[in-house]
Amino acid sequence: MCQTKGPAPGPLRLLRMNALRIVPVTERRHWRQFLELPWTLHRNDPQWVPPLRRQQEELVGYRYHPFYDQAQRQAFLALRDGQAVGRVLAILNHAHNRFHREQRGFFGFFESVDDTEVAQGLFAAVREWFAARGITAIRGPMNPSMNYECGLLIEGFDTPPFFMMTHNPPYYQRLIEASGFQKAEDMVAFWGHIDMLQTLDSKLAFITEECRSRFQIRLRRMDRRQFMRDVELFLDIYNKALVGTWGFVPLSEAEVKHMARAMRYLIVPEMTTIAEIDGRPVGAQLGLLDYNPRIKAIDGRLFPFGFFRLLWNKRAIKRVRLLSTNVIPEYQKWGIGLVLAAGLLPEVRAWGIQEAEFSWVLESNKLSYGTLKRGGAKITKKYRIFDSVDPSQPAASTPSPH
Repeated sequence: MCQTKGPAPGPLRLLRMNALRIVPVTERRHWRQFLELPWTLHRNDPQWVPPLRRQQEELVGYRYHPFYDQAQRQAFLALRDGQAVGRVLAILNHAHNRFHREQRGFFGFFESVDDTEVAQGLFAAVREWFAARGITAIRGPMNPSMNYECGLLIEGFDTPPFFMMTHNPPYYQRLIEASGFQKAEDMVAFWGHIDMLQTLDSKLAFITEECRSRFQIRLRRMDRRQFMRDVELFLDIYNKALVGTWGFVPLSEAEVKHMARAMRYLIVPEMTTIAEIDGRPVGAQLGLLDYNPRIKAIDGRLFPFGFFRLLWNKRAIKRVRLLSTNVIPEYQKWGIGLVLAAGLLPEVRAWGIQEAEFSWVLESNKLSYGTLKRGGAKITKKYRIFDSVDPSQPAASTPSPH
């Protein structure tokens, strides 16, 4: 009997195995792959620090987080032969679009193998999701906004990140740019050693003394007895101080309370300063100990015992990330930020801190950027935020916030 000869099974089987699928994440098994992918990709990178697993589940929207009270999201997963090879989260931040009077989408939590096809497939899915909502302008990475972790590391891959800063392989920049994105804004991390304080510009010290005398500034630490009140106070100053900052969106009241609870056990009062004028808080500085080596040791797991290992003997941690120095608008440019920093120095020395990172600082923030450069701090890392706009559509403008 004559039979029709079919195609050779080998090449077809190989083609099916290598076929790339981009799937919207809706099932539990896909969520599990989405959340575990960073460990698959970066476990052998000596500089990588895993995220806190429970916090990551909240920030991507798998568990409740108040950020998503005013935002929508859709996760996408890239699969080859059932194995996850990439992921991304499309984020529609309504709070941002109301505040800036624009229509913009965001992407975050991007991870991928070194494969342009994977990255382009993921971003094609993101663009399609936003296009269905009438949006063509996309910005990222935001994890999930500028009030949390954001930016792609593009310089400084040879050292581990400080607490709550991003880290990624160098090839991510190439993948994102090959997917149609270009620079929107850069951010830098300034590094300093305690020994560098001896060479501070004498003019900075003069400005500090003049400012403190002029306004009769009173400095204090966060109060352990009223700790939650003071954390919320800091976040309130943060919201007021950054109103004119590029890309900024105020934290909602629910986010403030959620963040205050999350930070309660991480903050040590010795790494905080609040400036008051006539009893009114006008500025605040917050330093967070660099918990990253401990997070790496517990592999991002807080339960059942990771929480105790994370917080045990905080005095042994000798690196601090100076997360934010904020002054309400009417007192900005008077040197109160320098007063806050000077007020923190005795506590830093008493603690035995050896290294500090000031991060992140926008390149457009000329005041902070220039002050840190003048003070001798060194730029050790650079991060980039990218924009993508459909060339057939007008770009989304970013007017000054109201």
